[in-house]
Amino acid sequence: MTKYDLGIIGAGPAGFTAALLAADKGQSVILFEKDKIGGTCLNKGCIPTKTILHSTDLFNDIKNAQNLGIVANDINFDFAKAMERKNKVVDTLRNALTKNLENKGIKIVYAEAKIIDNNTIGANNEQYKTEKIIIASGSNPRELKGLEFDHKFILNSDDLFEMTNIPKKVAIVGAGAEGIEWARIFKNIDCDVTVIEAAPRLLAIADEEVSKYIERMFKVRKINFKLSTTVDKIEDKKVILSNGEILEPDFVLVAVGRTVNIPDNSENLTIIGDADNKIMLANFAMQQAKQAILGTNIENTIIPSVIYGTPEIAWIGKKEQDLTDGTYKKSVFPIRALGKAHCDNEIEGFIKILSIDEKIVGAHIISKEASAMIHQLLVAMENNIEISKLKDLCFAHPTFSEGIYESILGL
Repeated sequence: MTKYDLGIIGAGPAGFTAALLAADKGQSVILFEKDKIGGTCLNKGCIPTKTILHSTDLFNDIKNAQNLGIVANDINFDFAKAMERKNKVVDTLRNALTKNLENKGIKIVYAEAKIIDNNTIGANNEQYKTEKIIIASGSNPRELKGLEFDHKFILNSDDLFEMTNIPKKVAIVGAGAEGIEWARIFKNIDCDVTVIEAAPRLLAIADEEVSKYIERMFKVRKINFKLSTTVDKIEDKKVILSNGEILEPDFVLVAVGRTVNIPDNSENLTIIGDADNKIMLANFAMQQAKQAILGTNIENTIIPSVIYGTPEIAWIGKKEQDLTDGTYKKSVFPIRALGKAHCDNEIEGFIKILSIDEKIVGAHIISKEASAMIHQLLVAMENNIEISKLKDLCFAHPTFSEGIYESILGL
């Protein structure tokens, strides 16, 4: 029986990153995956969602491009074609990743793995000996009582990737990142969308000012939302809400987070990624993999969050509601004040920076290119750069990044 230095259960961002790093250190690695290489992120999450979102964003831009001198009459959205492109993108990335793993000499076993003991993994009626085991077994869409998935009328995000036709009416339960992105996708292709959220605001995990702005954007775009509201019951495909309203959508998407997926007998083993049930983001999972293999300290690492669509939403660090002692400074710069925003016809949003004692402690952006701009502030925060030094920088004109500089000047 071949013995490996490291056995990894799960080939998502946490698992494949750990495998590659360990192989680079000269360790022999065996990687177990019961579904597809790349995990949720590559196959049923980040990559396919953003691919579809790009298609629908572009469609929406073309529909509303008359004032840019672009006249496109009778355009249609081919959902099946968009899904076909999504599949090609996912296949291309997965094939490249698989080849990279194989080229590093990592053995891949496509089977559900079971932990026999702290040095033995079972799969395909065989046992594999390892010096160390890492669990990176991911997560699954979370169900709600009374809204259990039937995969026909009550769907999870995985089900959406099998769609080929455009629905007319959609109800989305949950206004987190997943709910916000799918609400944008469906509205872009002219669906009637209603978001149902138990919390008193959309995107409750975000800064309150960000939430309020998103709510205004949703109202302008006629995306319906019901706050402090839950689903009481579903009868004959009628969704009865706690406020007494009745919806009759084509289906209900339940987007209320994820539950961890951990094998039995995992006590005293290293658990990373979604399975660790801390921060369910691919970028954090990769950081945990670095910690597990390289010993990197990630205790104080600042983790950026991004929600995609038009405009993007991104943040790092503290939210204003977290800062209660009154010693902080705040600067908010409107995106509509940027020349580049008007050039690109993307004037929605703002850049908000929070500071204490000349150091940035939090940043929140709603803007085109927010996913890129947030990292400029991340570098400043990670390196503890004083605001006075940031004010000496020279930003190119015209750019969206100028808004970062203008916001810093306000501190």
